[in-house]
Amino acid sequence: MAASTPLDKDIEVIQPSPTIPPSGASSQFDDTYEAYKNNRGLGFEHAEAKKALRKIDMRIVPILFFTYLLQYLDKNGINYASAFGFIEGTKLGKNGYQWLGSIFYFGYLVGQWPAGYLLQRLPMAKFLGCCTLGWGIILMTTPACHNFAGTAANRFLLGFLESTVNPGFVLIMSMWYTSAEQPLRLEAYYCTNGIATMFGGLIGYAVGHIKTGLPRWMYVFLIFGSASTLMGIITLLFLPDLPTTAKFLTERERIIAVERVAGNRQGVKNKHFKKYQAWQTVRDPKTYILFIMATGAQIPNSALTSFSSMIIKSFGVDTLGTQYLQIPGGAVQFLSLLAGGVICTRWPNSRCITMSVANIICIIGAGLLVGLPASNKWGRLVALWMCYFQGLGFSMSLTIISSNIAGYTKKQLTGAALFTGYCVGNIIGPQTFKDSEKPGYKSAYVAMLVGYTIKLLAVLVLYAYMWSVNKKRDRESASGIHLTDEEEKAAVEAGMLDVTEIDNKGFRYIL
Repeated sequence: MAASTPLDKDIEVIQPSPTIPPSGASSQFDDTYEAYKNNRGLGFEHAEAKKALRKIDMRIVPILFFTYLLQYLDKNGINYASAFGFIEGTKLGKNGYQWLGSIFYFGYLVGQWPAGYLLQRLPMAKFLGCCTLGWGIILMTTPACHNFAGTAANRFLLGFLESTVNPGFVLIMSMWYTSAEQPLRLEAYYCTNGIATMFGGLIGYAVGHIKTGLPRWMYVFLIFGSASTLMGIITLLFLPDLPTTAKFLTERERIIAVERVAGNRQGVKNKHFKKYQAWQTVRDPKTYILFIMATGAQIPNSALTSFSSMIIKSFGVDTLGTQYLQIPGGAVQFLSLLAGGVICTRWPNSRCITMSVANIICIIGAGLLVGLPASNKWGRLVALWMCYFQGLGFSMSLTIISSNIAGYTKKQLTGAALFTGYCVGNIIGPQTFKDSEKPGYKSAYVAMLVGYTIKLLAVLVLYAYMWSVNKKRDRESASGIHLTDEEEKAAVEAGMLDVTEIDNKGFRYIL
């Protein structure tokens, strides 16, 4: 007995081990389509699929985990270094530090669109490995910068290369994991934002005790840059480009890996850019909703990254205290991300609800920062920690792309649109921290409150849109309720032929 979705039950009949032919030449086909077609209906047991999944987890997730940890530390290195003379050492002048926070995201914005194109056209793992290696080297050169112009150029290049990470990892999620598996795996690497906040604070605390040698702020960039350079080499050596070329899997397990994700109705990868999918991205309301969501979410982001040391210092804390008092915020972020991943795995259609709850907590935190008097230092500190729930809301929006956008060109362009909003929000955010408002930063806290509110409204609109499309397609199906077996097979086949979620009427959004 064969099964088109073999993860749900054991299969009695085991077919001979498959062979993997070269990918089809037609742009219509997924890069793994020939392997899928020649082994369609392959029977394999539930235990085999679980074994293949464990091997995928052991190889893919650790690389994503450590790379994401380091890119978060790297881009926020100026936050830790600012407590140890970075601003004075690089002669940034008035508002120079605020502009460094924005310039990184100008580089990210410029790099976003070519990164999306190259991720589609080139071997993904090799491209990501080279970019990681490159930004590690750039970070290690930061101590050589002694004025605003040099430091700004350094930050721009860092952002340009780091722009590959988020869109690349979203595509990796859709290549290796079923839609139901993606939230937990995505949070497994995204939770490193919380770990980095805690770990970076400890590094900052340790650097604060260095009394000899170079200026203390330089060690932050040398340590983080060296680690990223090493991680780039590891990525080049061990991260596979496709399931069908993964050397750590057996031939049979490679086919199982393709069969597993075929059920997502999105295919695995197609390296051909398709103009009709680009135009469809422009006409899709989800593109604009995701852009607005990302912009609103990231306006407050600088408060939790580049300016957190300064904010905590404004509460009357000494220099070392600005480092270790970031640790509870990192813990809140880490635990909320993992909890969100577990919840959305246990209840697949709870993603928008989870995002909404996280944003409501952030709105409360930002509201307290706006409303509490300056004398209530501990209350304001707790309010700041509450805002670390924002990572959960944004990370769940990434699963909207990995799970709910089909057609490879459309997926990478929608991702580019979301991360353009990500850049816009992060460019605006640092400018709300005005030197004239030190240490109160009233405008920044109001901007945080507005950003979180915009994000919440956008999530609710997105939920309503996807829910209405699902209901309409259910009514139009042959059964009038859900997909028949034939419709399910046709939907999977359409996904492997790189059909978008709009054109594939068998596609259903995960809410």
